Amino acid sequence: MLNEQEIRELVSTHGAAVNEGRPVRQLIEDGELPRLTGCTVLEGKVSDSVFGERLKTASGKPIRLMFRNNRISTHDVNRGAIPFKDQVLAFNHDHMHRLVKSVLGSSQFEVDGLSPSSTVIPAENLNLLKLENVLRLFMAESSTSTSLYQHWLAAKEAGETVMSYAGHQLDVTAAEPNGILPYLMDTPSTKDEVDHTTDAAQLIQDGVCTEAQYAQIRNASLMAFGMVTQYLAGKGMVLVDTKTEHGVNADGEIVSADELYTMDSSRFWRMGDDGAVMTRDGKPVSFSKEFARGMVKEAGQQFSDEQANEIAVRYIQGLQHLTGEDFAPDLRPRDQRIVESTNLVLDALL
Repeated sequence: MLNEQEIRELVSTHGAAVNEGRPVRQLIEDGELPRLTGCTVLEGKVSDSVFGERLKTASGKPIRLMFRNNRISTHDVNRGAIPFKDQVLAFNHDHMHRLVKSVLGSSQFEVDGLSPSSTVIPAENLNLLKLENVLRLFMAESSTSTSLYQHWLAAKEAGETVMSYAGHQLDVTAAEPNGILPYLMDTPSTKDEVDHTTDAAQLIQDGVCTEAQYAQIRNASLMAFGMVTQYLAGKGMVLVDTKTEHGVNADGEIVSADELYTMDSSRFWRMGDDGAVMTRDGKPVSFSKEFARGMVKEAGQQFSDEQANEIAVRYIQGLQHLTGEDFAPDLRPRDQRIVESTNLVLDALL
């Protein structure tokens, strides 16, 4: 696997070039992807989606093409571009997706010849359920407003001994920062422009999902969490928390949507030989986006080139720890990678 020096050389030499390229909307408008002309383009925080009436498989299933980008978002703010982030998270997702898709289901189409690190992901255009399914095994220190940690701090400051969070009752005095929770908690949040922690009863009352749908999502996710936990134990790591998204496919089945168990959607901590969480300067040794969140000092801050490169190094190191495989970057120009991968997908599915 690439050592730290090799990773830093890769990022410093090629980092700026791999960030260059046109958004998929511009590629379509410039005539680079004629078969996507007239399709709807939705620009998200870290990926863009393309779908349309004419974009269907040969068997009639609606297609949604997801284009991962290098943008990084923290606290619901775009902080800039991170070299290789799109390829790293695509490979991260592909690796974990194959591990849990038998339990969580999948919206993705298999396309021969498409690289696991391809930043173009072909999937069925689901009827998305407007919730984020969040599972927590530890109360990780976090600066995000929806985190259990921030709610615990507020309860502690208010002098409360018991707090309610996403339908769970937690002993405030027994909880500790970065400590393990009494049990694996499901703590869903809304899927809005700004997410808010809620509970199953509220989601059902608001019509976001039915009771049966939430039960299926929760139970399947708990099973998948256990599968990933067992897998990570062999890597000397522990799964701290994760969030997944779900939707209903054309056959009426609830399946996973978007990324699974990536460093953007999950926290992974290193374990020591003694079975305890490994720490550095009193904090868990972590592979997650929390490292980047900790670099934010101002509300509208954009990461500098030096900060972006350091985050890229951490992402690549984390990928290699999680998968046990070398990071093999695709150094073709981003526009070329997108166009060629998209055409490969469309040739296979249409």
